Amino acid sequence: MAIPDYQAIMLPLLKHLGDGQERSNADSLEALAAQFGLTEEERKELLSSGQRTFANRLAWAKTYLKQAGLIEAPRRGCHKITERGIKVLKQNPQTVNNDFLMQFSEFAAFMKRTTVTKENDLDDDKTPQEHVEYGYQEIRRELADEVLKRIKECHPNFFERLVVDLVVAMGYGGSRRDAGKAIGTAGDGGIDGIIKEDKLGLEAIYIQAKRWDGNVSRPEVQKFAGALAGQQAKKGIFITTSGFTKEAEEYVQKIDSRIVLINGTQLAELMIDHDIGVTRVASYDVKRIDSDYFGTD
Repeated sequence: MAIPDYQAIMLPLLKHLGDGQERSNADSLEALAAQFGLTEEERKELLSSGQRTFANRLAWAKTYLKQAGLIEAPRRGCHKITERGIKVLKQNPQTVNNDFLMQFSEFAAFMKRTTVTKENDLDDDKTPQEHVEYGYQEIRRELADEVLKRIKECHPNFFERLVVDLVVAMGYGGSRRDAGKAIGTAGDGGIDGIIKEDKLGLEAIYIQAKRWDGNVSRPEVQKFAGALAGQQAKKGIFITTSGFTKEAEEYVQKIDSRIVLINGTQLAELMIDHDIGVTRVASYDVKRIDSDYFGTD
């Protein structure tokens, strides 16, 4: 089944703790993952922050139940049900969610302090952290689209300089001056340039960088592979502002030369990752409790 949202986890979590015993975070995670029938892949699914999605949602379910006074954390890494939580279970509720928890003044005060409300037009099923990550990914997608649009509108010479800036920012090509000399000077059978794989120039990487309207087909990639063979080269990068056909992508998996295909979307993403053509306007640090600090005597 799909990974449940944090509100769907609340009642099963409360019942899991219903016997009054302390449960470790690891025990609760395993028990509830099994109860929801999550596959191994679903258990390992990650948010963009690197945290596992189900673990994150379980943590938020615990946070909300604690704010409502239904569970408590008697010691680090463990939770247990409270007297109030036991009373709630005795009522045999069909569901426990944010609306249900609003009957408790502590939770209502907590929700009033948060910025995630229905007025923000956000999905109540997502945790606050997921809202932040969703917003970030939306901004990033819009930025990538705008970056690619600008690339396609620029002069071909600018695209050449852009490639130089990117490969240098990624740690290839030595200095920008060296990379600038190498890119755009080859012109040999489909090769647009040559860059150093490392600053010492122990090995070369050949580049084909083309602005393209339609998807790049297999024959174009074969031509580039042939040019590499003519140079006795083993590594190449084919960069385009469009995409590649399925046949082209399958072709590079079967040949001896190592050719990396970078389509327009990937190019824009790499530019964002390495601050090429974009500028930082704001950053937000998401922090959590340092359990080791509070665990000291």
